[in-house]
Amino acid sequence: MNRRSFLTNSAALLGGLGLATIPALAETNATRKRVLRVAHLTDIHVMPDMTGFDHPELGMAEAIRHAQNQSDKPDMIFFGGDMVMDSLKTEKDKVLVQWGIWDKIFKEEVKIPYKLAIGNHDVWGWALHDNPDIENDPDYGKGLVKRHLGLENTYYSFDKAGWHFIFLDSLERDHGSKHGYTARIDDKQFSWLEKDLQSVPTATPICVLSHVPLLSVCTFFDGFDDLESTGSWVIPGAWTHIDAKRIKNLFSKHSNVKFCMSGHVHLCDDITYLGVRYCCNGAVSGGWWKGPYQEFGPAYALVDFFEDGTVENKLVYYRS
Repeated sequence: MNRRSFLTNSAALLGGLGLATIPALAETNATRKRVLRVAHLTDIHVMPDMTGFDHPELGMAEAIRHAQNQSDKPDMIFFGGDMVMDSLKTEKDKVLVQWGIWDKIFKEEVKIPYKLAIGNHDVWGWALHDNPDIENDPDYGKGLVKRHLGLENTYYSFDKAGWHFIFLDSLERDHGSKHGYTARIDDKQFSWLEKDLQSVPTATPICVLSHVPLLSVCTFFDGFDDLESTGSWVIPGAWTHIDAKRIKNLFSKHSNVKFCMSGHVHLCDDITYLGVRYCCNGAVSGGWWKGPYQEFGPAYALVDFFEDGTVENKLVYYRS
């Protein structure tokens, strides 16, 4: 029996049993057209090589080379934020050393088109609660990361290969949080997002990239505390978007929102909710350059975008 006969006969058998079938799915997927391949590199956390860390400088370069040297090469790199180890609670002189390493390796290694998003650890000084004087520095907050990444705005959109891509800024200043931020889209950005989604033709599939997950399962396993002992699943607003319901409700008005990708958690998941697929794609640094974080070692993702609005997302462990 050939493949087509097998599918046809199987569909007839299942139909006779009153079961729902999708007999054309396998053949449709086999002939769909890929229009773009992206390497999603997030949570690099580069810093100077130090004892106890597994060569962050070498690792950043290694991950970029590994992605660009794939036999089936990516067309672009999406950098998903947390480029440097930490700016939130680190004094400026040490932050500038980290950005100096990022700038050097990025300039030397990146050979293909790219897009950039910011992460919480790229924001300078928000968690330096005992040093209010730095708020007068133009680099305070998002100024430093915008300058080093060459970003005019921390959220933006663009069209590529028949898809519409939206890069969000996950980070809202929160003076009451020990982290200095809450994962939330402020009202100005949300209004922009509403208008941007409205401007996209309904036949154009949409991908949304955020540093912090918009919706995630792996956040339930993040952190080092024993949540079981608390008797509750308490997920901080610094771990996943606290405004997920508002974003979900907005997406429900636009059926062409197909795929959301993120990082931040250093863990991986792949879930679908109300027709939107959400993938959290681990970390180039794994466990912050100290080996794996739980089950997940240093990795990036290869993401294939297809003409029909579907996506394939594959985690790649670049270190043996």
